[in-house]
Amino acid sequence: MINSVMAAGRLSFTNITALAPMVRVGTLPMRLLALDYGADVVYCEELIDIKMAQCQRVENDVLQTVDFVAPDDRVMFRTCEREKDRVVFQMGTADPERALTVARLVEKDVAAVDVNMGCPKEYSTKGGMGAALLSDPDMIEAILRKLVSGVSIPVTCKIRVLPSLEETLNLVQRIEKTGIAAVAVHGRFKEERPRHPVHCDYIRAVAQAVSIPVIANGGSLDLVKTNGDIDEFRKATGTSSVMLARAAMWNASVFACEGPLPVERVMEEYLKYAIRYDNHAFNTKYCLCQMLRDKVESPLGKQVQAAQTNAEISEAYGLQEFYRQTQNQLQARRDALQSGSQPVRPVVDGDVTTMAVKFERREYPPQITPKMFLLEWSRREKLEQPQYETVQRSQDRSFQSTVTVGDKKYRSSLWEKSKKFAEQAAAIVCLRVLGIPEGRIGEEDSGLVCKRKREGKANGTTEEERSKKRHVAEIQQETSKIPAVANGERPEQA
Repeated sequence: MINSVMAAGRLSFTNITALAPMVRVGTLPMRLLALDYGADVVYCEELIDIKMAQCQRVENDVLQTVDFVAPDDRVMFRTCEREKDRVVFQMGTADPERALTVARLVEKDVAAVDVNMGCPKEYSTKGGMGAALLSDPDMIEAILRKLVSGVSIPVTCKIRVLPSLEETLNLVQRIEKTGIAAVAVHGRFKEERPRHPVHCDYIRAVAQAVSIPVIANGGSLDLVKTNGDIDEFRKATGTSSVMLARAAMWNASVFACEGPLPVERVMEEYLKYAIRYDNHAFNTKYCLCQMLRDKVESPLGKQVQAAQTNAEISEAYGLQEFYRQTQNQLQARRDALQSGSQPVRPVVDGDVTTMAVKFERREYPPQITPKMFLLEWSRREKLEQPQYETVQRSQDRSFQSTVTVGDKKYRSSLWEKSKKFAEQAAAIVCLRVLGIPEGRIGEEDSGLVCKRKREGKANGTTEEERSKKRHVAEIQQETSKIPAVANGERPEQA
């Protein structure tokens, strides 16, 4: 199947059937399931450029995935080798430079990048993204040209049709000139919703007006209910390729030649992927409820809705043993990786002592940090307060910090995603080289940080309360500086 969608080592969009990008649906389990059932290409859910640009690429050796992790440790995008040549990364963007930053971040791990120009929902359009771009063809052209010239993989976009056929054809012809590999066309106007019939005549006219592949979208429910209907939708729109959203969300086996298969079987296969790849339980529940459709209030549906974890969801489907075995396998992999890693040893680099360590927030109590321990130790030893010097690497905007304590310098050789984390990593190196406790969970109480600080209390006020008071004061101070904004929006939302 791979050979049929690859041309000269690049993903081809001719004669394909694709899983459409769908918010909360197009995560890794659903994409892999669609590939299993016969989809040629799978799109991830729309991911916003601002959030993705802050992510760090992390190779997850336990799950055997590549994760793009936000500063708050949320996994924004997870992919794996199985889909590398088939997955299209869709972004929401209204800025050429940010779009390129994100595309370059993911280009080694995906087959193509796509720009969402068709989503009519407010969360996308209010930032000038999604369907809002349809009224700004200059920005569309700027974004696409920047991407086409800036990355080594194919670039595509997904649009909706405009109110007039002439406007639609003018737009897609302008889009074609940017050098993109394909355009997906949702055959509804921006104001229309799934209940409105799809405009196959518009899609057909687009396919005739350009030479790049056109991917027809919007035929679920009315035109595509079974696998055999896919070819009928192709004929109705005059395109070689088709993209399915709701039909695939309800039953991904619509991609199979004999599809659709019984939804109970499809849900179990989906859930196995969700367990195997540690999918967020909320997302797992959402997708299963979409598959249940009118059975969502059945006993099974109610059990799924009541579940809070993937373990509880697995019980609803009788997959407890699969869940247990999978967790054992993942734990065994963690143990093997941990036992196989060499102990981190300090290395002298000029006048700086370095170690390969990272700051993992979850390894420390909420109110405790290595910097706090180092500061308290320095005070006890009557040394000057630790001094931190931090630099930022331009290519990925990562940080590295050097701490000076007692005329000696310490630094982690690993780069961190934020200045604060880089300083904590430097503090860890210093503490470990000097053999000083660092405050990790499970350490014996060293007495360096008093119990009052451990509990987050000072002068009878908790750290949380002090933080709230500071926050209120800051808001009051800033409010006095901010002019009134129409419609009650904050300036950053306008």
